[in-house]
Amino acid sequence: MEILILGAGVIGLTTAYYLTEQGHKVSILDKNPDVGLETSYANGAQLSYSYVAPLAGPGIIGKVPKWLLDPNSPLRFRPSLDPADICWNLRFMKACNATQSDKTTRELLQLSFLSRDLLHQLMQTEKLDMDFQASGKMVLHRSKESFNSAVQLLDFQRQLGCEQFALNTDECIEKEPSLAPLKNLITGGIYTPSEEAADCFKFCQSLKTVLLSRGVEFIFNQEIALLQKNASSHVSVMLKNRQTLSADHIVVALGCESTALLKPLHIDVPVRPLKGYSLTLPIQNDSQAPRINITDFERKVVYARIGKRLRIAGMADLVGMNKNIDPSRIKTLINEARAVFPEAGNYAQAEQWAGLRPATPKGKPIIDGTQYKNLWLNIGQGALGFTLATGSGKLLAEKISEKTPSIPEAMFNLSNA
Repeated sequence: MEILILGAGVIGLTTAYYLTEQGHKVSILDKNPDVGLETSYANGAQLSYSYVAPLAGPGIIGKVPKWLLDPNSPLRFRPSLDPADICWNLRFMKACNATQSDKTTRELLQLSFLSRDLLHQLMQTEKLDMDFQASGKMVLHRSKESFNSAVQLLDFQRQLGCEQFALNTDECIEKEPSLAPLKNLITGGIYTPSEEAADCFKFCQSLKTVLLSRGVEFIFNQEIALLQKNASSHVSVMLKNRQTLSADHIVVALGCESTALLKPLHIDVPVRPLKGYSLTLPIQNDSQAPRINITDFERKVVYARIGKRLRIAGMADLVGMNKNIDPSRIKTLINEARAVFPEAGNYAQAEQWAGLRPATPKGKPIIDGTQYKNLWLNIGQGALGFTLATGSGKLLAEKISEKTPSIPEAMFNLSNA
């Protein structure tokens, strides 16, 4: 079958890979001149298979007022009267309970563990250049309260297949010596040896080379005007140059841009942009930069070494489709990074970036068909796009090809988003 994928980010590319494995002829359409230039370009770089708990968790609503009053808080919110935004916010608040959070975590772990296995297979088969590091991850806690809460969750995480260890301050520094200057600020940490890191953009570039060798056609620099339906309950793509593209199946993998594109077809997808920021710092003092993935729990900032660079990422701004870099947010991120790893490199030389992470209220992706026979969705992976990409691509390819799914697929239906 001929399949057209809309979106050349990490989700669209992995979907294409597994569709070509099924023998389909695949084309990928994107408005950019190359792959991986939107949300996939400079994300947090952590492959965080065991840390998939959704943002909508118990206690999160109580923190929102404090964050909104703090100009340097990890969350910013712009009030909106758009009915879709109001609906998303209400659904998010409804999901902020322990029962839903635990259910979502269990479901996401199935997808993340599948993704981890598939990524390892993919790297072995295709020899991808992506600055991969099986470095493990440490979540640092500054307060006794947050550390004790994290320790109490260890049994729950272990039941779900996560291997994690609680470390005291000295053990944290022994595991990651670059944390020594923070000794008096760290209460403890949770260490997960199975976590990894890689450069998502380099992964996309390498996968593009593989896909080209498999005969995949890339259609760059073309913007979509609309999706149009026909009498046979099929959909085609009209470009802004008035050209129409048709295929046996069309996959929407456009992240946050999917919502507006699908609305005229009466497909309501609860996907909204969570704007995040990152810095990519050339490492100048090797011993002063972490080798393990680090998450500063209270500050909501993540650190990952990719090759000779340190990726620093954080923030979640609900400010609509604005992709502009806010200098105040970058300043906050630089200040946080300097306070943790001051001698890692020259922060004035760090590459600055902002991207829109496509989030659903529950924190689960939508991997599903639609009421149109040839239209499919692979969207809403949020901040876990890189982590969940291979599993998401495999699962949708199996659904399109009517193969037995690798994991229960109904968990990620649109109706369960």
